[in-house]
Amino acid sequence: MVTIQETELKERGLLAVSSARRLGRPILMSEVHKMDTIDPLSFFNSGSERYLGERFYWKDPSEEVVIIGLGLSKQIQSDQVTDRFFHVEEEWKKFLQDSLIFNPYKENGLGPVMFGGFSFDPLKTKTTLWSKYADSLFHIPKYMLTIVENQTFLTTNIVCTPNDDFTLFEKVIKERVQLLTSLEQDFDCKPAKLIATKEISPLQWKQSVDELVKDLKDGSLKKVVLARELRLIFDNQVKAEVILENLYNQQRDSFLFVFESNGDCFIGATPERLVKKQGNDVFSTCLAGSIKRGKTEFEDEILGQTLLNDQKNLIEHGFVVEMIKEALAESCEEIILPEKPQLMKIRDIQHLYTPVIGKCQKDASLLLLVERLHPTPALGGLPKQEAVEKIRQIEELDRGFYAAPLGWVDYRGNGEFAVSIRSGLIQGMEASLFAGCGVVSNSDSESEYMETSLKFSPMLRALGGK
Repeated sequence: MVTIQETELKERGLLAVSSARRLGRPILMSEVHKMDTIDPLSFFNSGSERYLGERFYWKDPSEEVVIIGLGLSKQIQSDQVTDRFFHVEEEWKKFLQDSLIFNPYKENGLGPVMFGGFSFDPLKTKTTLWSKYADSLFHIPKYMLTIVENQTFLTTNIVCTPNDDFTLFEKVIKERVQLLTSLEQDFDCKPAKLIATKEISPLQWKQSVDELVKDLKDGSLKKVVLARELRLIFDNQVKAEVILENLYNQQRDSFLFVFESNGDCFIGATPERLVKKQGNDVFSTCLAGSIKRGKTEFEDEILGQTLLNDQKNLIEHGFVVEMIKEALAESCEEIILPEKPQLMKIRDIQHLYTPVIGKCQKDASLLLLVERLHPTPALGGLPKQEAVEKIRQIEELDRGFYAAPLGWVDYRGNGEFAVSIRSGLIQGMEASLFAGCGVVSNSDSESEYMETSLKFSPMLRALGGK
């Protein structure tokens, strides 16, 4: 383990306190240290007692960037309906103003990073299901592990007030030493046993699909995505650490995420990137149209070719490609995308997939791109606004953060957001899983029901179901 010079933190902290006194308000002090290799799951697990409810985990499919946050140095939250992306961005800039950042490294995801996301639709009537999550919620962690390009870094973020003195930094040093020492301890947690599953209003959901199909034949709407919920009951408290490790072993080729808030835990393994920004380079993903995996290589190939030639799915995919292209065109000088979709094969499902690359203008922030892209037709429908209004009207489910943007932004403006599908909300001895499908004018409610059942599989398996 790399030794961190304790005197550095005290000296830097006292500089921040001095600035806080001069300016008459709190100031952030952030320092980054390069470390020996640390196992990311061990780091997450080490916060299971002291930082429970204040943790996040992020891993992209290629494991190019892994970020884990423990503790809270700052929370940005709002239930503001209008301009919510702009509001979060302004709060983030305000928090960073006059901050002292000691980061000699060029890699992304170091120093001050905010992690979190937005609800799918802030105008949807709220239920108690998502009561622990504001419509916009971001955490800036106290301690953050970043593994980027096979290098390991530890960021420490401390908010210093005019009234603080050296005792604050002595406390942080002690806490950080305890945290790093605890990584060597074995984490042993018995998984909770699944004792019951309850589908929430399946017949009503199918009826909603049938009624929607009639509307689609007569109106201007081309597609609407409808989602439903599966509620699971366990014999004990469900531990995020156990589920995350299961997802890591079972769905490693997906974005893995955990986002805790006030005792609840939103967790998932999503295949879908919304947008990534690295300097002026922008990357997005069109993912729409799906079919199951085959039991043999031959069957899998046949199913994949069936999907590549299925007109319903190709049309649905085309809607997504066109919308993402239009949304990025507002902020990008150049957009590159292939003419035809390819297949993305994950454990349970094959998807039609088209990658998109753009060169963005200098004033285009990541959150602005997120706002323009959310929701894509793969999660909302087409036309966008009309589809969201239809979902708000007929869908029983309170989606909360399901199917919404979740991700991270660093202080340099780089970051990545995924679309939080294949996900679940853990609440003590219960959990809710979510799945949706695109309804078009020739949809069949039974087929759509079976598709959502298939999409429950990754999370259901991770939670001990079949």
